[in-house]
Amino acid sequence: MKAVFITEPGEPDVLQLGEVARPEPGPEELLVRIRASGVNRADVIQRRGSYPAPPGWPEDIPGLEYSGTVEAVGNGCSRFTVGDRVMGIVGGGGYAEYIAVHEGTAVGVPEGMSLEDAGAIPEVFMTAFDALFLQMGLAARETVLIHAVGSGVGTAAVQLARAWGVRTIGTSRTPEKLERASELGLDVGVVAGDADWAAKVLEETDGVGVDVILDLVGGPYVAANLRVLAERGRWIVVGVPGGAKAEIDLRRLMGKRASITGTVLRARPTADKVALAEAFAERVVPLLASGEARAVTDRTFPAVEAAAAHLRMESNLNFGKILLGWG
Repeated sequence: MKAVFITEPGEPDVLQLGEVARPEPGPEELLVRIRASGVNRADVIQRRGSYPAPPGWPEDIPGLEYSGTVEAVGNGCSRFTVGDRVMGIVGGGGYAEYIAVHEGTAVGVPEGMSLEDAGAIPEVFMTAFDALFLQMGLAARETVLIHAVGSGVGTAAVQLARAWGVRTIGTSRTPEKLERASELGLDVGVVAGDADWAAKVLEETDGVGVDVILDLVGGPYVAANLRVLAERGRWIVVGVPGGAKAEIDLRRLMGKRASITGTVLRARPTADKVALAEAFAERVVPLLASGEARAVTDRTFPAVEAAAAHLRMESNLNFGKILLGWG
């Protein structure tokens, strides 16, 4: 089969399309013929040599999500059969024509959704759902601040929050991305490049602050995040492209009786991913099936143009997901 390899750590041009043996499904595994592979920041960091794959996943084939059709099933599989359309998250190896995955981590693609659109769903919608609702307990009538709202996770978070009756405030350095996010249901857009974006957030919350912060930026926003966090607020760090280190005023955190949580999906045990897939299928897939939430795709590149896809992501020009297509 064809796969995109990292030939050595470096710039996007180290990504090359080559041949590798097709995997065989083991017990309780599905062999999936991939139609679309999502491109994520983690792939970029792995390509640079700073984010190795977890044990058991390919070290040189990036890719954390897929959509496609079941090609074969291993012993013990009972949920899916050959020909079923599925999507899901993986620890690596998603930039390939085929992948073997644990059946329990796969989620059925809703009827009426194209496989290309499905490729834009797993990583961003599962991350947003897990972080906001399973971990932070975000509830109706609360207010959430979503940083990098034009990103894949950001656009997913806006839609899920809207569906659950949550008020949303989103930041972006690009006013055009805020306008597009408003079409997805964003209530308030804040230009993060402004000198004091935190003041705007506080103004929009009558000085109370936000109940939950979905932090997709990291270091540069730490001080302002603490400033806009409400009493007993919850702050979850999902990504740190802006920087992994910052100074924090712990007394202020203590005074607000607030909490900060960090999270990742990639390195979690299979059992955790199975539980997430089950909750996602029950609570989020119906929203996708009804059209209340939808995939947001920026651009789909042929797999042979994986380097161009990474350049697109590193430019920060994308709104929503960047995909690799496998025909």
